[in-house]
Amino acid sequence: MRNVAVVGIGHAKFGRRTDATIGELAWEAVKEALDDARLDQKDIQYFVVGNAGGWSAESLPAVVVGEYCGLSPRGTMRVEAACATGSAALYNAYLAVASGMADVAMAIGVEKMYESPTPTVVEFIGRAGNYFWEFENFGLTFPGYYALYMTAYMNRFGATEEDFCKVAVKNHYYGSINPKAQFYGLRITVDQCLKSRYVAWPIKLYDSSPITDGAAAVILASEDLARKITDTPVWIRSVGVATGTANLSKRPDFIGLDAAYQAAEQAFKRIGIEHKDTWKYFDVADVHDCFTIAEVMAYEDLGFVERGMGIQLVRNEQTYKGGLIPVNLDGGLKAKGHPIGATGTSMAVEMTKQLRQGVEPRDRQADIYTGWALAHNVGGTGHYAYVTIYSLDKNGSPRVKPKR
Repeated sequence: MRNVAVVGIGHAKFGRRTDATIGELAWEAVKEALDDARLDQKDIQYFVVGNAGGWSAESLPAVVVGEYCGLSPRGTMRVEAACATGSAALYNAYLAVASGMADVAMAIGVEKMYESPTPTVVEFIGRAGNYFWEFENFGLTFPGYYALYMTAYMNRFGATEEDFCKVAVKNHYYGSINPKAQFYGLRITVDQCLKSRYVAWPIKLYDSSPITDGAAAVILASEDLARKITDTPVWIRSVGVATGTANLSKRPDFIGLDAAYQAAEQAFKRIGIEHKDTWKYFDVADVHDCFTIAEVMAYEDLGFVERGMGIQLVRNEQTYKGGLIPVNLDGGLKAKGHPIGATGTSMAVEMTKQLRQGVEPRDRQADIYTGWALAHNVGGTGHYAYVTIYSLDKNGSPRVKPKR
């Protein structure tokens, strides 16, 4: 397998994008990525489109996006892995380059969720598990799934609704200063979060990510070409992929997502680190915070801290810039937005920007010591999981950050 680098990134504005078709929205990200890499459409040998679909007009989004963006007649496919669809697209493009089937490939994540009414979106996301056993017969929606996890975590470890609201406050702070975020300019307080209406107790409106339209694109290149294309390649050093049971009743507990743990275990093993105190290896992370409980569980599934200690990171504000492990400095799904098919590619864009030290404004730029970053993307309620590790160094082992 060949070394693979990110050489170009692009990101559309997230939000309610009724001003753009799916092709136009994808082009915002694709054009930015091509300009970043100083490449033309003819240089892309293969492209993958991540799109969960169902709620948008186009049932064949890959060919529509490819034609509009001028990428035809290059080969393509549409991939889906629920909320981890963007990471699945990136992984597919990565494998194409790593295997030698392509030298330059592009992953495009795009979603137009606002083309359907809210009840339709709620139903489609609620189907991201076992439809007959959970959604059809028992009425579990996506917030309901994660409410099971939040109540279990609160009961086991003594966390409070206020603790989880602090996650929302942090992510809204960073989203408010991210021009591409859905909630750009909108900060909230713990009190506002606590007073927001319940969606599925104890999950409230401000514990939840929004419905979002958006797109993000990433260009990957082989080692031979990467240095010719850019002076700032960011290497994909490891990817872990795992799945969980479709039916939540088959899971042994509700305080973590085993698929995320297993994906992290794979990713860490490939770079030679233990699944413990992993915060010390990474300068920054983007984790899947579809709900605030999901971010806290991610801290533990990824081995930043032991099980039950994730809430302490929140209480001590250790996931802000300058903390033990800065997390979701782009606002996360909670405030940047969660366009299902684009979330994973958006994470790749952010981690690349962070390692390049090219984030604007600088209040969102993490301090770079080790040159390593991590993206954690979950599909459904731990039905799919992708953990992708990025590095400025294509070969070296992870270093440890200086003690704080």
